[in-house]
Amino acid sequence: MANRRLLGVFGVLICLIVACGATTYMVGDTAGWDISSDLDSWAAEKRFVVGDVLVFQYSSSGDSVCELTKQEFTRCDTNNAARRSTSGNTTFTLTKPGDRYFACCNQLYCLGGMKLQVHVESNSTNASPVGAPVAAPGPVGLLPRTSKSNNPVLSSSAEFVKVGNPFVLFFLGFLCYSILGNGIV
Repeated sequence: MANRRLLGVFGVLICLIVACGATTYMVGDTAGWDISSDLDSWAAEKRFVVGDVLVFQYSSSGDSVCELTKQEFTRCDTNNAARRSTSGNTTFTLTKPGDRYFACCNQLYCLGGMKLQVHVESNSTNASPVGAPVAAPGPVGLLPRTSKSNNPVLSSSAEFVKVGNPFVLFFLGFLCYSILGNGIV
């Protein structure tokens, strides 16, 4: 019985480590996904790893975001975008290492600089390169609203929130209840 509980505790710890590893970034910080944002400088200051989430917040009345191939990105060709959204609050989870390409689906805005390339690293190591800036954890809880829409988002990339899959969080809660409450485990 004690061995099962110990195994359960280790399982919970492993799940917590996995669930709490991602960082959520609001693209463009407080300016959001906008043609006036300096998106190249914004991305240059960040280290993106597998599991991180990009939040694109913009006016749903005229703006949009498309995920493109490198060739489409270079030409601002959004006709065959892999993903396209006009919701005003779009998220993309970075699921594998490599380069990802995003642009406003309006070709004129894309040509005007409303596009973003991010390099995603494997999250196998937590070590930062020497001298690299490290983001400080910000407050956890309700996120501030911006003037771009009524959806809550991060106010700055330096204030990030650890996120996890809701199913994993539900499973962790159930597992803890079972272990601590002499439930089914």
